[in-house]
Amino acid sequence: MTGATGMIGSALAGELCRQGAYVQIIARDPVKARKKFEGHFAVEVLAQSRYDDPESLSALIPGTDAVVNLAGANLASSRWTKSFKNEIYESRIGITETIVTAISLSGSRPSSLINASAVGIYGNTLDEEVTEESPTGSGFLAKVCKDWEREALNALKYGVRTVTLRTGIVLGKDEGAFPKLILPFRFFAGTYYGSGSQWFPWIHIRDAVMMYVLAIENESINGALNAAAPVPVTNKQLMKAIGNELGREILLPVPAFALKLAAGEFAEGLLTGQKVIPEKALQHGFKFEFPEISTALKDLLKK
Repeated sequence: MTGATGMIGSALAGELCRQGAYVQIIARDPVKARKKFEGHFAVEVLAQSRYDDPESLSALIPGTDAVVNLAGANLASSRWTKSFKNEIYESRIGITETIVTAISLSGSRPSSLINASAVGIYGNTLDEEVTEESPTGSGFLAKVCKDWEREALNALKYGVRTVTLRTGIVLGKDEGAFPKLILPFRFFAGTYYGSGSQWFPWIHIRDAVMMYVLAIENESINGALNAAAPVPVTNKQLMKAIGNELGREILLPVPAFALKLAAGEFAEGLLTGQKVIPEKALQHGFKFEFPEISTALKDLLKK
């Protein structure tokens, strides 16, 4: 597994261990990773510096059931300068290419490659519902996701089942987007972005993890898999639901121009969205623990 110290990766590694798996993690910062997984005796942490080329990485693959690739720079960790956009791209496409090449060099190949992707692949879809069969969109994030998936799907040439999880905005109690979303409400300044009518393709962290487990275990699943809750909400509906749970009122919206001024190009992702439907997961019998935002918020905000 790559990207295992991130929000999804750390929760997924823990879940796989609970289910009896042995998880090898390739980490850029092995000291940080070992501290994070301290007490997980079925997790082995390996330094990425020792396996950053296909030949050395291929030595780890024999005996592996599945390769899970979650690596990628955090989109919200910096302003989108030209150099950071290049980092966003290379941190995803580059390592995926290395992994697939390593698979091709391995004498014994894994049964599956489970690769991260994102709902940004659809671009701005306005009010149109999108499923895994919908066309991909345009723009920087759509291009990143399309190239990312294309590299991953090269593993099919070597007889490896490949699934690309087009993940929405993952809501977790202490990490990711959710603490930032609720912060203004703590100061009695709840707000929404722009018109608030843009769709917010969300998923609870628990459901995101279990959808990765589904992709690993269900050999009939191939290709794109939307990892988003089945009941999407708009940005304004989300903020109102948070306000209701916290007993706070929404004040004024953040105007689009102000958001663009503060966040630059990254703001486009906050002002546009996708009404994503997880059609394939539902067809395969996946049961969401948190299908609606109200139940998800009750869980995330409970003490």
